[in-house]
Amino acid sequence: MSETPKELEPQLSVQPSSQPEPERRLQLPLPSQDPHDTRQHTQLQLSESEPEHQHQAPPVWINHRRGLLFLGFSVCAAILGLICYKHRHLLNRSNNQEGKVTPCLSPACQWASAQLSMSADPFTQPCDYFLFTCGSDRLSADSGGRQRGQGIPGHPQNQKETAAWPKRRGQSGARDDRGLRGEKILDRRSVLLQYLREMLESNDRPGRAAVQKAKAFYHSCLDTKSIETAGAEPFLTLVQNLGGWAVSGQWNRTDFNATLSLLMRDYATFPFFNLYVGKDPNEIARGTTKRYIQIDQPDLLIPIEWNSKTLKSQAKTQTLLPFLASCQRYLALLGAPSSSSMIHVGTFISLSSELAVSAAPLHHRHTQGQLYQRMTIRELQSKAPAIDWLACLQAAFHPLLLIEDDQVLLHNSLYIVQMSHIIGKWLKRHELSTSSPVHTYMLLNLLHTLMPALDSRFTETEKNLSLALGNTDEGGPRWKRCVLETERGFDSVLTHLLRERTAHREAEEIIQNIFSSFKSKLRELKWTDQKSFRFVMRKVQSLIPRLWTTREISSEAEIDQLFSKVTVGTHGFFSNYVQLLSLWQKRRRRLLTEQDEAADILSVTPFLLGDELLFPMGMFLPPLFHPNYPRAMNYGVLGFLTAKDILHLLLPDIYSQSETVHDVGECVWDHYLTATEKAGRGAFSLSAAQQQEVWVQYSALQIALQAYHQSLKNDPEDTSISGLSHTRLFLTSFSQVNCDSDPYREFMPLEPSFLITVICANSDLCPTSLQCANKTQQHSFQTC
Repeated sequence: MSETPKELEPQLSVQPSSQPEPERRLQLPLPSQDPHDTRQHTQLQLSESEPEHQHQAPPVWINHRRGLLFLGFSVCAAILGLICYKHRHLLNRSNNQEGKVTPCLSPACQWASAQLSMSADPFTQPCDYFLFTCGSDRLSADSGGRQRGQGIPGHPQNQKETAAWPKRRGQSGARDDRGLRGEKILDRRSVLLQYLREMLESNDRPGRAAVQKAKAFYHSCLDTKSIETAGAEPFLTLVQNLGGWAVSGQWNRTDFNATLSLLMRDYATFPFFNLYVGKDPNEIARGTTKRYIQIDQPDLLIPIEWNSKTLKSQAKTQTLLPFLASCQRYLALLGAPSSSSMIHVGTFISLSSELAVSAAPLHHRHTQGQLYQRMTIRELQSKAPAIDWLACLQAAFHPLLLIEDDQVLLHNSLYIVQMSHIIGKWLKRHELSTSSPVHTYMLLNLLHTLMPALDSRFTETEKNLSLALGNTDEGGPRWKRCVLETERGFDSVLTHLLRERTAHREAEEIIQNIFSSFKSKLRELKWTDQKSFRFVMRKVQSLIPRLWTTREISSEAEIDQLFSKVTVGTHGFFSNYVQLLSLWQKRRRRLLTEQDEAADILSVTPFLLGDELLFPMGMFLPPLFHPNYPRAMNYGVLGFLTAKDILHLLLPDIYSQSETVHDVGECVWDHYLTATEKAGRGAFSLSAAQQQEVWVQYSALQIALQAYHQSLKNDPEDTSISGLSHTRLFLTSFSQVNCDSDPYREFMPLEPSFLITVICANSDLCPTSLQCANKTQQHSFQTC
């Protein structure tokens, strides 16, 4: 096994710079040990290590006397040096652990202290605080009722909401599993949404116009009573303003391309294709930062499946039936006569099915080289003539001026060509001229866009269809949906508010210290070859870590000017939502014209952008982080999460590059099997992915701890709560991290908090031993 990492060694190390022999390593005593006993033990070791001196006869008396004096002097010097070292070491430890710590009395600390007092303390409950594994049921057949339920891998932003901080745990040994999952810190996505909610519901600074408009929009979204009272009337009024439709028998026979352009410009509705703005990855490698209009296949409303044999998408009968029922229900809610609604539903499904045939999943288009196909708008017009491409794109990015020679990127040219052919065919069918299926198709897509602003009858119909198709996601509480809708239109307002509330100096300090410790960890690894080591180090050394904020900081006046033409009412969510769609158009236009990468307020994990490693502001929020917390808390929670993010981002293939990953993974797993008394009872071995995840999380804890010690070295003053020592507060705070919020949790075979037991094994970092007093056999763990 590898030696103890540098960050776990005492500041005044007695080891030489080269690796010592294991049997000669001096084990430093815990603070409870008697230094005199240690000196006797050390003296005995030193005397036993040189047996030849005890049996060697002196040649002459004087030489014998000189030898004894020299030996005595050496032993005394060694003992004196050891006493001085022990005294200084124990003094430092008593100042840091056993001595009095400066209490933090801020409101944030008082709240955190109350929450920690109601959670399991790994130092007072060493027997069971970690015996709850993170993975699925397949990991352990003998879980004793402590196994977590199956987890679905995914991004933290897609996880279900849990309680923000632990609730009081029962004293019984048998605990309900559902309660355990709600006793840890929220996942970071939910923390961010909750924080944005608090900003939108606060009453501070009532004079700022743009902020008040954002809050008014949010509150109108929450006003479900007004939404229910309005019913379907707002949508029907909008349809009439667009020229009516054949469903109601009143249609002004509007032009196809004129209606399509209007839907794209004012209502963010794209029935036949999707529009994005982004860079060409082929140019990014060459340092080009130009953004292009990108055209993709649409998000079809009809449920389809990909047939890998025919290489075509198709709709199946078992999914068509509930879809048909939902379409009929929508038309009934909109007052369509039952005698004609079936005709409109039938033509809508038929047109949708034809368009779906040429749609293909992303992986197929990638293998077929159909992504990022470059052509001019003029070339696109010749390939797909049914769409007036220049007029539609001009409307979508109004008032920007586009010309036919502008280049666009296509992600499924086969679909675009086939879509144009299908639309041209349907527009020319004279027997359908009175029912206008193409126009009805576009307005039913508009209905889908505006569904969040309609009453519960529409949302319930949508939910029933989703359940019939096998989707079980409940969508979350109303406030969460309203926060997300508000962000989509008022993102610059919320970004400005978040930037004002972010503790930039404290956040930057954690970022820099964690990244510095991460680089130190890289140098400790046993790399399989020097080529991989040099490649990774060059990559890491070239990165510039920083807090992600917009380069050009907008003033309050500039933000107010940006939203000066937006009128938001407190009781008309439908009209507010329509204005939100126009804000999307402005946002899309800004993406095409501005070269600076706008900060994504909903991002909660670091990412790479050129030579920068960017950390979103949404990471540095309470309860995960607070500038008034003791630094031990901030490093124990957010420092660990940040280090783990960096390891996942920059070292995705570390298992094949370093043998340390396997060794540490197995060592930690051996600790777990021994502590849970499962060693030798048919315990399964870890897979490579599991070993890598165990190494990542154990290394992240070491990195965070080393970064915290570096922070203390730069500024020794730190506060504490509940009278805990700095290290104990760091580890206790870390124990609150919830593996349920981790996208890699399916690969983590044990609760992250168990790593405290591993890091405390055979080290003097921890104030108490993490072994159960009621166990008959005390285990001696090896250092990982």
